[in-house]
Amino acid sequence: MTEFKIMSWNVNGIRAVLKKGFVEFVEEHQPDVLCIQEIKALQEQVELDIPGYSAHWHSAERKGYSGNLILSRLEPASVRRGLGDIRPDPEGRVVAAEYDEFFVVSVYTPNSKRDLSRLPFRQQWDADFLARMEQLQEEKPVIFGGDLNVAHTEIDLAHPKRNMKNHGFTPEERGGFDRIVEAGFVDSFREFETEGGHYSWWPYWGNARAKNVGWRIDYVVVSGALRSRLVSSTIYGDVLGSDHCPVGVVIR
Repeated sequence: MTEFKIMSWNVNGIRAVLKKGFVEFVEEHQPDVLCIQEIKALQEQVELDIPGYSAHWHSAERKGYSGNLILSRLEPASVRRGLGDIRPDPEGRVVAAEYDEFFVVSVYTPNSKRDLSRLPFRQQWDADFLARMEQLQEEKPVIFGGDLNVAHTEIDLAHPKRNMKNHGFTPEERGGFDRIVEAGFVDSFREFETEGGHYSWWPYWGNARAKNVGWRIDYVVVSGALRSRLVSSTIYGDVLGSDHCPVGVVIR
């Protein structure tokens, strides 16, 4: 059976990461689909031509902010931007590529902000995003990869006790991920690794990355129907270029 590699990376600016080995990264790892978050650019602002890949953009209306991009070696049957009929998506948070057997979705979940001023919006967004994934799942299984802006459990960040009330680890945000799991979706990485110490984002300050003082907030999540087809789930912690590193799965 053919293997299919899906990767996801919050690049913190596509124009910046193109100067930091992004094309070489794609050429080395050869993902079948690469979900890219926080592109911070419009398509016309970027020269992006990687042989063998088509690009499917969903930029934010606000310049230099948010946005998603899917690079695909296979031409999708369709590309669906946003949250369908559930709510508008002016921040370019969700883009879905449809393939024969499943959807691959790139998602960039809103940050609740340090003062938690955006937490109510975030809670509603979490519910709406899950509803959209369930909508798509009625057609075929779903794989969604992206920056979900939450460490789900205490082993998903280096210092859980001191972050209990901080954005990215509030009970409300963690509860949003709980509901994803309760709906039957699977955190692919935890199918293979049950210990802590594995992170996908590190603050720029305090030499955090070198010390591995980080958070696991980037995920590839799959429909329960695809659980038995998971071959591997990997965090590519040695890939530089952003404050996040790529994550990915192989299914067959």
